[in-house]
Amino acid sequence: MENHDLLHEFPEHKEKIHEMKLNNHHFKKLFDEYDEVNKNIHRIETGAEATADQVISVLRMKRVHLKDQLFTLLK
Repeated sequence: MENHDLLHEFPEHKEKIHEMKLNNHHFKKLFDEYDEVNKNIHRIETGAEATADQVISVLRMKRVHLKDQLFTLLK
């Protein structure tokens, strides 16, 4: 199972992610939301939680959207 947490997605931005989590409220909010969505997806993908295919699709789209927003803030 692939790990999609932000530190694995953007290892080259590890320091900046840490700094922005501490100093940028908007980034922290998006980061926390991304982390929660990512954990929900992981639970579904590993079979710990059952759900409809449409739900996992919506969660994956939300994760991509949040990741794009976070990456834009990192740049």
